[in-house]
Amino acid sequence: MSNKLDVSKEFIGRRALVTGGTRGIGAAIAQRLLDAGAKVVVTARSRGDSLPAGAAFVAGDVASASGVKAIAAGTLQVLGGLDILVNNAGGASGFPRGVASIPDEDWQSAIALNLFAAIRLTHALLPALRESQAGAIVNISSGAATMSVGAIAHYAAAKAALNSYSRALAIDLAPHKVRVNVVSPGPVTTPGSREFSEALGAPPDLFAKEIPLGRYGAPEDVAEMVALLTSDRGKWMTGGILNVDGGMSAR
Repeated sequence: MSNKLDVSKEFIGRRALVTGGTRGIGAAIAQRLLDAGAKVVVTARSRGDSLPAGAAFVAGDVASASGVKAIAAGTLQVLGGLDILVNNAGGASGFPRGVASIPDEDWQSAIALNLFAAIRLTHALLPALRESQAGAIVNISSGAATMSVGAIAHYAAAKAALNSYSRALAIDLAPHKVRVNVVSPGPVTTPGSREFSEALGAPPDLFAKEIPLGRYGAPEDVAEMVALLTSDRGKWMTGGILNVDGGMSAR
């Protein structure tokens, strides 16, 4: 008789919310949790053309306080509680002329989407997560948080703040047995990353030579790390910032 954990069933009985879960990394995370038995709600401002198979959808804008309130209420109504929160929604416009060209309103919108969205939604759902016997939060950051690229300085600053917030939150929630970790992807091939490269006028493989493993990541590469951190396999992991970047951060 084998004692090997069957990861294909590891999320049976778990309830999860994935923000920005209708495409790209968020959709891959939602699908990974669903495939292993979780009940999953995904959220975005609009439903889009397709959803991860089996996911429920709750509409809302995570960048606004009212949107977060609606998402939290809708999620709890659908799931009846919550075990896993993945704050994945994020992004920003790029400014090729550098940091001084970024308008105030873009700084504010980047911080609202990439930092305050996670803070507000986490705080709204903390009572449910504390009641869980397997509470886990994963905040999706970015390798940009440690890079000096003026075109995305507003995005990088918001993600760096998210990293700091997440580590403090991990300590606060440890007595409640709610684990908090950060996944920091490097360049990943998604519709959003392609759109961002086009906006900057940059080639889609701009960072390819900087990745020791020789390729851009796939959304599923990030989803697998999230699965580890939110499952019982990661039950002694909290306060971590884990790079999923093909070795790029080791340079």
